[in-house]
Formats: sequence, C-alpha cells, structure tokens
Amino acid sequence: MKYAVILMDGMADEPIPSLSGKTPLEYAKTPTIDQLALTSEIGRVKTIPEGCAKGSDTANLCVLGYNPQKYYFGRSPLEALSMGIELKDTDVTFRTNVVTLSEEEDYENKRVIDHSADEITTKEASQLIKAVEEALGDDVKKFYPGISYRHLLVWDKGSRNVTLTPPHDILEQRIKDYKPKGDHGDEIWELMKKSYEILKDHPINVARKERGLRPANSIWIWGEGIKPRLPLFKEKYHVEGAVISAVDLIKGIGIGAGMTSIDVEGATGNVHTNYDGKANAAIKWLIDEDKDFVYVHLEGPDECGHRNELENKIKAIELIDEKIIAPIKRALDEKGEDYKLLILPDHPTPLRLRTHTGDPVPYMLFKSNETSINQDKRYTEDYATRNGALIEAGYTLMDQFLKK
Repeated sequence: MKYAVILMDGMADEPIPSLSGKTPLEYAKTPTIDQLALTSEIGRVKTIPEGCAKGSDTANLCVLGYNPQKYYFGRSPLEALSMGIELKDTDVTFRTNVVTLSEEEDYENKRVIDHSADEITTKEASQLIKAVEEALGDDVKKFYPGISYRHLLVWDKGSRNVTLTPPHDILEQRIKDYKPKGDHGDEIWELMKKSYEILKDHPINVARKERGLRPANSIWIWGEGIKPRLPLFKEKYHVEGAVISAVDLIKGIGIGAGMTSIDVEGATGNVHTNYDGKANAAIKWLIDEDKDFVYVHLEGPDECGHRNELENKIKAIELIDEKIIAPIKRALDEKGEDYKLLILPDHPTPLRLRTHTGDPVPYMLFKSNETSINQDKRYTEDYATRNGALIEAGYTLMDQFLKK
C-alpha cells in the first residue's frame, strides 16, 4: 500500500460574493479532485485544538498525527531543524520575518503593510539578515538567514514567557498596539526598532523600491519555541515517509519526526513554485525508490490568502489539481498497487480576514480499491459540512489514513 498526503496550506475559505457565493475551492476547475470525490470519504477535521495557536505549525503537526497539545514546541525550533542549526537545551528560538512597515517617522506609529515584503527573494533577504546579524547579533543572540522572508533568531538562555504577535495577523494595523510583553519584551522591541534604521536605506531595499517592489525595512520577531522532541514517524506508523515542501517549518517537522526531507529545485512558498518538480519527487519516492508514504506540502493558497489575492488563490488550487494530484494519481494507477490519497488544507486562510482561523477544514480520503460511487459527492467546504463527519481530535486522522 502506498500513501500520499497532498496538503494545500490555507486553502479553506468562505463564500465570496464576487464568486456568486462560492469559495475558491468550489469555483476552481479541479477535474481530478472532482473525479476522486465520487468514491472518497469526505468530512471535516479539527486541526487546531482549543487553546493552541492558529498556525501551520499546530495544524501540520496535527495532520501528521502528533497531538499539538502534547507535542507543541513552537514553530521556530522546527524551522531551525530544517536549517541545520544545532540547538542547545538552553536556547529559545524566534521566527524573524523581514517585513514592510509604513514610513511614519515614529516607529511605534508604523503599520505592517506586508508580512513578506512582496515575497522577497532568498538571495536579497539573506543579505539583509546578514546586516542585522552584524549590527545586532552577539554571543547571546544570533540571527540566521532562511528562505524568502522567513528567518531565525536563536537566543541563549532566552525566555518563552513573552507575548508576541505574528505579523500576518496585524496587517494594516499600528504596531504600537502589539509591542512584545513579558520577559525581554522591551529588548525585543528595541531589536526590531533598530533593525529599521539598519534596513530602510540598505542598497537591497533602495534597489527594490526603484523596481517598484516593497522594501523589507524591518525585522519582526515572533513564534518563540524550544528544542523539539518528536516520536519517530516510522516507529509510530511503521511506514517510511518523506516530506516535500519549500518552507523550513514543514521540513523541520519532517526532520524532527525522523522522515526524509526532499528538496526540490525551484520550489517556493508561493503560487509560482515548481509543481512538476514536487510531483516528480513524490513519484520517485513512492515508486522508483519503493517507499511507503509522502507528504507533499503546497504553501501557495495560504500566501494568496494572506495577500488577499483571489485570482491567484483559485489559480493555486487549479495548479495543484493539474500538476500535483493528477500526475501522482496517474503514476500510482500505472504502478498497479493499492494506494490511498489524503487531500486537505491544514487550516483556513480566508481572503476576507487575511489570516488563519481555527475552524475545521474539509478532508478527502481516497482509496484506490473503493468501488462504491456517489455522483452527488463533492470535495468542498459546504459538502463536507452538510454531509460529512467531523473528526474532533484531528491528530487521529493519520491513524485512520494509515490503517490497512
């Protein structure tokens, strides 16, 4: 038996008036998903337990079968694993975005314009984080470059007793209302404030503005965590698994769980990614290398949700159907071995809100040996709500999926 999870980050949404009351998933042209739905189990799953952060870290841990209420260490240490950073037990890690702030003179009155600085390239952002590290890093605090706008601060003997806000949760809002609170809160605020003076006139940002792009003119620190310890996926489920993703968070979860993290050249965390490369990597893992399980993570729908890009969110869903799900299904059909597909988002990222919610998400579980057809079945938020069961303990879905 082969198993493939297609995780469409942030795909779930709300009915949109301009789409005649349809969601992006309902509106998108998805012939492969539509075909699979006819014989699939369709329902809803709660991937954000009560009291847990409404983030991709919580939700993807849950989808992979780890109860976030037991195995939540923060998102940033998982990203550190992917980046190859050796963490000490005394280290506290923080996600460090490079963001676009508005240009009011007083730092406190600035607004978060873009949490990703127009999805800045990794090459550009690395130079900016290097400048921040040279100016603000020391023996206690070190900044590490990551992918695109996503970077890392490691603080020796730091504290998690601090209240920090994700920048994508406060778009267009005054940052003075979201100052860090708790241990080292003032120091964290000063780091961000000083970074603005370092970055606002950096040659990278001058060149970006000349090209009509938003400058990455400040860092934003959030997502605190400590060195993670996850049970090994193979020992838990007795399958050999791999993750395929462009973002350090998902790679880090996989690495922390003892899975193989497969890098794909040209893979990005947005709608313009190497879909063919990701599909081919999944097929190679399952068929050419004859492994059991693959987790293919697509970030595009989530980024489109944060950026309120309706057309791109629809496009991302259609491309995933055409270039990820269809070729993987075709290759598994040709292999002739029984297989299962699990298709779902990790959490909703509604375009209207531009941030995550903790609502249950629709899932579709397809078994290649299922022959019972229901022509009325649809993989949509509405169908799953009206006709499907709700799995309250979301981390148990993986047990159901991998049950032979």
